[in-house]
Amino acid sequence: MTLVRLGYAAMSMNVQNGSPSQTMTHAQFSKIGNREAAIHKLERIAMSNLHNCLRLLRHNAAHDIHFFRLSSKLIPMANHPELSDWNYIKPLGESLKAIRSYLKEHQDMRIDFHPDHFVVLNSPKPDILKTAVQTLRMHRLLLKGMGIAPEHRCVVHVGGGYRDKEAALEQFVENWGLLPAPLQRMIMLENDDKTFTINETLYLCEKLGVPAVFDYHHHAANHEKEAEWEAAWERVTATWQSSALPVKMHMSSPKSEEDFRAHADFIDEKEFLHFLHRVKGSVPQIDVMIEAKQKDNALFALVRELKKAGIEQVDGASFYMQG
Repeated sequence: MTLVRLGYAAMSMNVQNGSPSQTMTHAQFSKIGNREAAIHKLERIAMSNLHNCLRLLRHNAAHDIHFFRLSSKLIPMANHPELSDWNYIKPLGESLKAIRSYLKEHQDMRIDFHPDHFVVLNSPKPDILKTAVQTLRMHRLLLKGMGIAPEHRCVVHVGGGYRDKEAALEQFVENWGLLPAPLQRMIMLENDDKTFTINETLYLCEKLGVPAVFDYHHHAANHEKEAEWEAAWERVTATWQSSALPVKMHMSSPKSEEDFRAHADFIDEKEFLHFLHRVKGSVPQIDVMIEAKQKDNALFALVRELKKAGIEQVDGASFYMQG
């Protein structure tokens, strides 16, 4: 028997005016004549984003959603070179404390991040790696401020292929040695839809002791010839054995055959059940991050379809697969 918990990413379709990703561009920042006033505006935006995070967490708790990906755009311009002296965490203390207090009351919630695409850990360019490290440090500060143990909370892709994937994988290993250990412990690696397959991602996960996040849709779009995901599943779950967290995977459906890599509004429940019936019983628990354009509406729609299929519900967003 496997407990399956559903989650969604970053933003709700039902919480009005609840964006946690409000931002300010550098051009807008520059138009404010007073630098101190401009920074205060950035801080107000970040506080509003964190307030909306708390609203989203309350919405999730009301619907038994125990798994959520926070937006990585909580603090606009946090890593901008013109703001290298800005201590952006200090003014957010009360906002972070409010989230920390709420999560302390809801300790079954799993919260994590998926840092943006510019977090590239296998780049041969030192400045790109430096930016990646700065961004990961920001995520760690946010996690610590929210009272969340940082280990295995940030999903990243392997990075660029740079016309030689084998060399790119080894560059990742080399760069990994340059990362501070606390940042290393934050990371999970995900197979992507264009470059690195699940087998190539597992090469790094097994070599470096990093959990693998299996993305079902990405595998369908990008895999070795005749490679079946079932053959890799046992290796995927083995990478989680030393983690305090359950296995995590991503589920999405293609928008269309013509636009296969793009995410659909909702999840194809038949394909999802096909996956679940093959993995049930392999691990005690799987947390499934739904990546769909309709966010929590896609989660609710999927739960309704699973109920029709006779799946044993635990609560509003969790269920058992007997096997």
